[in-house]
Amino acid sequence: MFEISQLRCFVAVAEELHFSRAAERLNMTQPPLSRQIRLLEHHVGAQLLERNSRTVRLTAAGKAFFPEAARILRIAEEAAFVARRAAKGEQGTLAIGFTSASGYSLLPEVVRRLRERAPGISLTLKELVSTAQVEALNAGELDLGLMRPHPVNGELDSQLIATEALMLAIHENDADQWPEAPTLADLHGRPFVMYSPYEARPFYQMLSERFARTGVVPDVVEHVGQVHTMLALVRAGVGAALIAEGAGRLKIDGIVMRRMATEPVEMVCTYRRDNENPVLHLFLRDVLPSFHATA
Repeated sequence: MFEISQLRCFVAVAEELHFSRAAERLNMTQPPLSRQIRLLEHHVGAQLLERNSRTVRLTAAGKAFFPEAARILRIAEEAAFVARRAAKGEQGTLAIGFTSASGYSLLPEVVRRLRERAPGISLTLKELVSTAQVEALNAGELDLGLMRPHPVNGELDSQLIATEALMLAIHENDADQWPEAPTLADLHGRPFVMYSPYEARPFYQMLSERFARTGVVPDVVEHVGQVHTMLALVRAGVGAALIAEGAGRLKIDGIVMRRMATEPVEMVCTYRRDNENPVLHLFLRDVLPSFHATA
C-alpha cells in the first residue's frame, strides 16, 4: 500500500508539473522525490506521470488519480487536526451533573465559558442531587459534578467554583412579618420547609449545623429534595424556606425573596482524579480559574 508521503510528492509534482519546483516546495532534492513517485506508481500499478528532460505531464491514470490523492491528503490532515484538538480537550464530550439550584445560574455560566474556550466540544447534562452525582462520578457516568460541598472518597476531588448568598423565600401575604434583612434567628419557632436529609443531604447538613450553632429551632413542617417543590410549598403558605441566590432568581407569583444577613453557601465542582478526559482537564486548567478571578 502506498504511503501518505508518496501521495504528497505526487500531488506536488502534479500541481507544479515540474520536478525541481516540486522538490523545492517539499524541501527535498529531486532524486528522493523521483524515487517516491516510482514507488507510488509501483503500488498503484499504473504510470501516473510522463516525464522527459523538458516536460512533465499527467497520464490518463494520473489525471484520474490526482483528485483522489488530493482528497486523501485533505482527509489525513483533517484527521490529524481533529486528533490534536481532542488531545487538547478542544474537541470531545464532557458529561456534567448539576443540582437544580446550580441549573439556574452556575450551569449556564459554566456552559458559556466552556463553549467560548472550546466551541467544538459536546456536552451531556444531567440534573441530579449531590448524592446521586457522587454515585455517578464513582461509576464513571459523569466527568464533572456541580454540587454542594459533600463528603467524597479518595478517588474524587472537589474545588470551590462559586459562592452564593442565602435567600429567604416567604409568602407575599406574610412579608410584613419578616425583616428586610432576615437572620437565622428570625426563623426560630416559625413554620419552615426543610431540605431532605436523603435527597438533599449537603444542604440539609449545612443548615442543620448553622441552626445548631446559633441555637435556632425552626418549626420544620416538611422535608423536600428539590427547590421547585420547596417553592411550591412556600407559595401554598406551608412555611418559609431558605434557598441559594441562583434559585432565588426564579420569579414565582406570590413569593417574596429576601437576602439573608448570614454567611454565603458554597458550590463545588467534583471529579475523579483518575479521569483522563482531555475536556475535563481543559475545564480545570482554563475555565475553572476564570470563576475564581471573578469571585
